[in-house]
Amino acid sequence: MKKIILALAVLIFSASANAQQFYNVLKYGAKNDSSKIATQAITKAISAASKAGGGTVYFPAGKYLTGPIYLKSNITIFIDAGAELHFSDNFDDYLPMVQSRYEGVDVMSFSPLFYAYNETNITITGRGKINGHGKKWWDYALTFYKNQTARNKYQLLFDSLNKNILLPDDPTQMTRGFLRPPFIQPLYCKNVLIEGITITNSPFWTVTPEFCENVTIKGLTINNPKSPNTDGINPSSCRYVHISDCHISVGDDCITIKSGKDLPGRTKATPAENYTITNCTMLSGHGGVVIGSEMSGDVKKIVISNCVFDGTDRGIRIKTARGRGGVVEDIRVDNIVMKNIKDQAIVLDMEYSRVKPEPVSERTPQFRNIRFSNITAYTKKAMYINGLDEMPVSEISLNDCVFETETGIVMKNAKDIELHNVRVNTKTGSALSIEKSTRLDIDGLTTAKPIDAVPVIKLINVQDVLLRNCWLFAGTKIFASINGADTKNVKLSNNETGDATVIYGDEVKK
Repeated sequence: MKKIILALAVLIFSASANAQQFYNVLKYGAKNDSSKIATQAITKAISAASKAGGGTVYFPAGKYLTGPIYLKSNITIFIDAGAELHFSDNFDDYLPMVQSRYEGVDVMSFSPLFYAYNETNITITGRGKINGHGKKWWDYALTFYKNQTARNKYQLLFDSLNKNILLPDDPTQMTRGFLRPPFIQPLYCKNVLIEGITITNSPFWTVTPEFCENVTIKGLTINNPKSPNTDGINPSSCRYVHISDCHISVGDDCITIKSGKDLPGRTKATPAENYTITNCTMLSGHGGVVIGSEMSGDVKKIVISNCVFDGTDRGIRIKTARGRGGVVEDIRVDNIVMKNIKDQAIVLDMEYSRVKPEPVSERTPQFRNIRFSNITAYTKKAMYINGLDEMPVSEISLNDCVFETETGIVMKNAKDIELHNVRVNTKTGSALSIEKSTRLDIDGLTTAKPIDAVPVIKLINVQDVLLRNCWLFAGTKIFASINGADTKNVKLSNNETGDATVIYGDEVKK
């Protein structure tokens, strides 16, 4: 019996010795009453854990004032319930400048508030709160350069460190030389976990892993007030990203997927790929889930599902412009409810910035194979698809969707478009308007609120159209209006139109 007890004791001791060790920041000199900046104490705790091969840096309840925190491999930052990390708004605390990425451009700039470079197995977790105190950053960035006569010390330092950076087509932001830091930015890291915490007042983008692999972002609450460019979660040029169970209300886009801007993005050629986004709620924000406009390194294999958008300006928004290059493809959006959407529920816009037409080249972006299904949206505008003359949006489908909207679906420069079982109830205008597009399969589209003298479907300069299986509601006067010198091969099949007419140019038919 004594031998058995001894063996068990050895096993327990061995397991304890190998267990994750806790490094309480209070023991390294941090104060949890904000009476002293804790940056050095936190650094000491992280260094001790790193030296031991890894561990958990622990923040018990209280308020901590700190500068930037640099994560190391095999380190967990555990911010316990009742703990608050308040980040300094003294710009000097974020020097020296470090390798960063700003709106898709690789630069040396202010340190992010949480930062890691080329690390593995890093975690930020807990039920505590982190506050970026971004207002000073917002105010300064929006006003300082307007009446500036000489470059300040931050701009001069930026200039000296970024002499040979690749610039986007519009270099205005970069040449200003004062770039606010993101809140959490791991670069070139593997196995990143961020979960549970509440984040507020980010100086710039909030959670923005760049060039990372295997990233899990789970159960975050992000609350930024109306403020410039304070996006929620922006994983850029990453692989294997999992975002779930987050609640986001911010000053810009809630979740955005990016992969670099213009020449800098094409040169890095690192796509955003294999992302899943699920079970999230989005309130205030320019967009619920957005792809682009910085997508020059490609965005591929993205699934967005089981989300609620309530009060965002737009729902799903995919945007780019001439000069970006890159491909957005293999996107699936399913099981989404949108309410109080101030503009479009769905946007695919290839003219986000107005640029003069140019020949097709590596600078020409592409949108293709994008599928939407099981969407209910209460919105001002239903859907907007806008391709380029030289590169139409292609292979888009809409299945089992209902829009309660002021204006309907509008498409231009699109090809290989399928709409199946779509209801669009508008207050003005047609449910569906399509121009300069080819290969259209419109199957089972209808409106429960027909408008007198307004066609349900309006087609201008379209080719190869199949309009079928539409069952019109009573009171519909005009089923379709088909016009344009370039219109050809429009076929109507198996439609229950009642007394509604079809207008071909100047000819009216039953």
